[in-house]
Amino acid sequence: MRQEQGIEVVEPGERRNRSRRLAMAVAGVACVWVLIAAAAAQASVVSVGSVLPATFAPAKFERVQTFFNTALPETGANLASPVTGAVVRWRVQGAIGGPFYLRILHPNGKGAFEAAGTSLPASPTDDGLQTFKTLLPIQTGDLIGIDPTNATDEIGVAAVAGSSYAAIFPTPFDGSIVAPSETHSGEEIELSAEVQPAPEVTLVTPSTGSITGGAVVTITGKNLSGASAVNFGSLPAASITVDSDTEITATTPPAAKPGKVDVTVTTLAGTNANTRFDDYVYRACVVPGITGRTLKAAKFRLRRNGCKLGHVKKVPAPKKKHGKVLKQQPKPGRVLAPGARVRINLGS
Repeated sequence: MRQEQGIEVVEPGERRNRSRRLAMAVAGVACVWVLIAAAAAQASVVSVGSVLPATFAPAKFERVQTFFNTALPETGANLASPVTGAVVRWRVQGAIGGPFYLRILHPNGKGAFEAAGTSLPASPTDDGLQTFKTLLPIQTGDLIGIDPTNATDEIGVAAVAGSSYAAIFPTPFDGSIVAPSETHSGEEIELSAEVQPAPEVTLVTPSTGSITGGAVVTITGKNLSGASAVNFGSLPAASITVDSDTEITATTPPAAKPGKVDVTVTTLAGTNANTRFDDYVYRACVVPGITGRTLKAAKFRLRRNGCKLGHVKKVPAPKKKHGKVLKQQPKPGRVLAPGARVRINLGS
């Protein structure tokens, strides 16, 4: 930039640089908003396992066996999963060798553990903090462990007063129930996981609608982010919008018959448990047979079946059929939208 007679003149090259800086600034702001939106869309998670102390020493497995923590005294540490859901990420420090497997251990209440599942293999690139993605079901109260591939594999072990970890030799096969083969006091292995809780549904509003579908309902609950499906009974919703971690907007599908169905939300962490709070009731007019009945009785049956009386046409009839329904339209058994009208011919 130079000055000519007190006027600042921007050179072409600097003009391009300014434009570039402006574009980068705008892009940076856009990037921030994208990151904020992405963060808002993420499902909540809870941590299980070690708090991963920064100071640790490498320890060899010595043989192919499962290591798992049995006591974690640090504030905020969850030894067992506090929720049912799915492990979506797991972390280790000081891991060398591998590949390693994350293992789910389900306590049987008698000092032993059921081997409830393992992740796909994961190999660390160095002995620093390593994060691996997975999708591994876990239940409330389950512990996490780690399996090596070789006896020479290593994992970080931190000296923490009041902590402990145990080993199971050999590594168990899924479904087996095994007891620890040895324990180590005053130390914990550098292993943690993030659990995405299963979704919960606490309210469906409105809770009733027409059998024809097309109603927009709000599903309220917890851990709803990332929902991949919403079902009304066995029928998938016509459309869904995940508004937040606590709310979904869905459009009801048409149903074949009236009645109560369960509303289910499915995420990576599973499907919500069935409760009385996730019910939706389909309403309909199921046309009853009213031929031969009096007008009063016909009206009662129509109301009870969700229908309404339509046009009444009076037609000549023998005296014994005066005041009675001679013909109806639609015929009995038809399933129509709630409040559908049934036309009749009435003897007179």
